[in-house]
Amino acid sequence: MKIPYKPQGFASVSVYIMADGAQRLIDFLKQTFDARQTRRTDLPDGSIMHVEVQIDDTVVMMADASEEFPAFPVWLHVYVPDVDVTYQQALEAGGVSVQEPSQREGEPDRRGGVKDPCGNTWWIATQVSLDGA
Repeated sequence: MKIPYKPQGFASVSVYIMADGAQRLIDFLKQTFDARQTRRTDLPDGSIMHVEVQIDDTVVMMADASEEFPAFPVWLHVYVPDVDVTYQQALEAGGVSVQEPSQREGEPDRRGGVKDPCGNTWWIATQVSLDGA
């Protein structure tokens, strides 16, 4: 039996987030994007060594930051069925607004931005037209 080169359901590229308080980020992602945790390894001190959460068709990997691997903020872009609903869920989950959802002239997406409790910015979008009109 040939073993696949990557786990089922994984894209070829996955984001990896080093977070101060990875559990807060997991909770935020569950509440905002209905993410589900798929794998997790904790260290003896209870910190998260590695965790994976599934958001729609994408796996996001993360760990608790440490002195050796410090936290750093990242920007991520996520397409969702309804940007306005997801944006509101993100705020209710403890996110801070970066930009209310809007559609710029000539762009096919309606997009908003939220900073999560760990300092990462999530750009949330829904394609609302094919030509930006």
